[in-house]
Amino acid sequence: MCKECGCGLGEKVTIGGHDHEAEHHHDHDHPHDHGHQHDHDHPHEEGHSQGRQTISLQQSLLAKNDRLAEQNRGFFRAKKLLVLNVVSSPGSGKTTLIRETAVKLAGRLRVGVIVGDLATDNDAIRLRTAGIPVLQITTGTVCHLDADMIARAAAQMDLDQVDLLVIENVGNLVCPADYDLGEDLRVVLLSVTEGEDKPLKYPPMFHSANVAIVTKSDMAVAAGFDRTLALAHLHRASHHARIFELSSKTGEGLSAWLDYLVATRAEKLKAQG
Repeated sequence: MCKECGCGLGEKVTIGGHDHEAEHHHDHDHPHDHGHQHDHDHPHEEGHSQGRQTISLQQSLLAKNDRLAEQNRGFFRAKKLLVLNVVSSPGSGKTTLIRETAVKLAGRLRVGVIVGDLATDNDAIRLRTAGIPVLQITTGTVCHLDADMIARAAAQMDLDQVDLLVIENVGNLVCPADYDLGEDLRVVLLSVTEGEDKPLKYPPMFHSANVAIVTKSDMAVAAGFDRTLALAHLHRASHHARIFELSSKTGEGLSAWLDYLVATRAEKLKAQG
């Protein structure tokens, strides 16, 4: 995964039209020609063996990101925002779901979106047709968003005019699982066209999710989707997650999802006092 290989190191990331260098979240310095044969998660014994010094490496590779994520979380809390990190494989319907969510929440919650893509701003253009504030992050070769990117993007938005901030992560079910962005809820999508065993193939992502949404339910019959099997796999990988089944195209199941978002933000504000 990218926390080991350092994908995108030195890549220019474009946030709201401004270029930034992608950060590498190792909290220690070491050369990158060693193939990462050592285990970062277990400290080495300190001492010398055959003239070589062994150094203890105990800091988490993601420590810096985690600190920034907590700062983001505090900032979002002060802004009274409910923040979603929406993740999925490419083509599962993230953008359409977010757009329909924003349109149908009009008058109930004000929605803003941060969009992450490797290239193009096509999704951002589609989302702006809903009349909502949208900020694009173009990551180049970086296969996920991180907390620093989100902090920079949020600084360019008027979040006082937003109740629900949706982060559309890069289409990828691997690396985004490792990166806390400061969100309240991680929402993972599973399209009926992807196959019922997707949660078992990518367990870290599905296990980390607070919400799992089965999308494109209007295509279930045509895709030969086995609903019972898919739900069984979701419950196995995401046993703690709230599950929704819906179609952004027909609107089936959307009302339950929208009501959940409104109620969840209200509960958050009540808890904050």
